[in-house]
Amino acid sequence: MKKLNRKTFFKGLALGTISLPFAIRGLGGYGRAQEAAAESANIITARKYQWTMVTTWPPKFPVLGEACDLFAALARQLSGGRMEIRVFGGNELVPPLEAFDTVRQGGAELGCGAAYYWAGKSEAAQFFASVPFGMNAQQLNAWLSGGGGLELWEALYADFNLVPFPGGNTGVQMGGWFNREIRAMEDLKGLKMRIPGLGGKVLEKAGGAPVLLAGGEIYTGLERSVIDATEWLGPYHDTLMGFHEIAKYYYSPGWHEPGTMLEFFVNKEQYERLPNDLQGIIKTVSGYVAGWVHSQMEARNAQALGRFLEMGIDIRQFPTEVLRSMRAYTAEVLTEITERDPVSKKVYDSYRSFQKQAADYASITERVYYNKIQAQSNLNLG
Repeated sequence: MKKLNRKTFFKGLALGTISLPFAIRGLGGYGRAQEAAAESANIITARKYQWTMVTTWPPKFPVLGEACDLFAALARQLSGGRMEIRVFGGNELVPPLEAFDTVRQGGAELGCGAAYYWAGKSEAAQFFASVPFGMNAQQLNAWLSGGGGLELWEALYADFNLVPFPGGNTGVQMGGWFNREIRAMEDLKGLKMRIPGLGGKVLEKAGGAPVLLAGGEIYTGLERSVIDATEWLGPYHDTLMGFHEIAKYYYSPGWHEPGTMLEFFVNKEQYERLPNDLQGIIKTVSGYVAGWVHSQMEARNAQALGRFLEMGIDIRQFPTEVLRSMRAYTAEVLTEITERDPVSKKVYDSYRSFQKQAADYASITERVYYNKIQAQSNLNLG
C-alpha cells in the first residue's frame, strides 16, 4: 500500500476519495488504536445490565421512594437502555433493614437507605448520615465532596464489599411527635421513641428507650402504644403518615438530625465489572438525584407547614434546658464511641474539624442573614 503523508491523507478524506475505514488503517498505530476502541465501544453498546435495587423505604414512598424510581429511569435513559434497574421497596423483596446485607452479599446490585441504619455493623457509618447538633445539609455535602468525607465513607464501605454514593439530604428535620408533653428532662425518662442512629443513643443517656422501626411500621407502633413518640422527617411526610391523627404534640427542632444524608450503595464487585461509562452514569445519576431530593424536601415541607398551621396542630419547641442537656449527652456519646472505635475516631475527627470551619464561616454569612436580614424581611412582609 502506498504510504500517505498527512497532507494527502486529509485532502483525500475531505474529497471522499479515501474511505473512513481505510483512513483509520492508514494512520498506523493511532488508527489501530481507534479501530480497537470502536470495536470495544460496539461490544459495550451491545451488553445490557439488569440490576435490582432494594430499599429501606415503603414502596413508591413520596420523594424517598420516588428518588429510587428516578434513579432507575435516568440510568436507563442515559445508558441508552443498556442499564435496567428494577426497584423494590421495603418488604417487597427483602425486609427494609436487610437491604445493606442483601447488596453486600450480592442478592441485589444496588440499595438505598441511610447509613445510620447500619450502626450495628459499623458505628462509624452513623457519621455519614447525621450527627446530633452536627452539620446541616449544605455543610455535610461540603464535607463529603470537598472535605475528605466521601473518601472516608468509601474506605469504610469497601470492607463490606460496597461503594456508597450520596443520595440526597432531608434538611433539618422536625423533633418528632409525642403523646406526652416535653417540659423538662424528666419527661424523657422511660419514653419509648422510634429514633435511629446517634440520636437514639443520646435519648438512652437521658433515660429514654430508643426503638428502631422501619418507616412502614411506625404508625402502627404509635397507634398501639408500642412507642410513645416518633421522629420521622418533616411536615410533608408526617402528614402522609398520618401522625397528626394519633399524636398530641409536634416538636421542633430536630436536634438529632440537623441534615440527614441518604445513600445509594452498590455491590463493589458488580460496580467494578461495569464499563467506565456506566460507572460514570451511576455517579452522575446519584448526584442529580441527591440534588433533587433535597430540593423536594425543602419545597414540600414548606408547603405542608402552612397546611399544618391551618389544621391547628400543636407545634412546640423543645425547652432550652432540654436542648442544652441533650447536647451534653451527645458529647458523652461521641466520646464513648470514638474512644472504643478507632475507625469512628478517624471519621469523627475529620467531621468535627470541618464542622468547626463551616460554623466559623456561617457565623459571618448565613447566621447573620437569617437573624438580621431574613427575620426582618418576614416581619415587614407580615
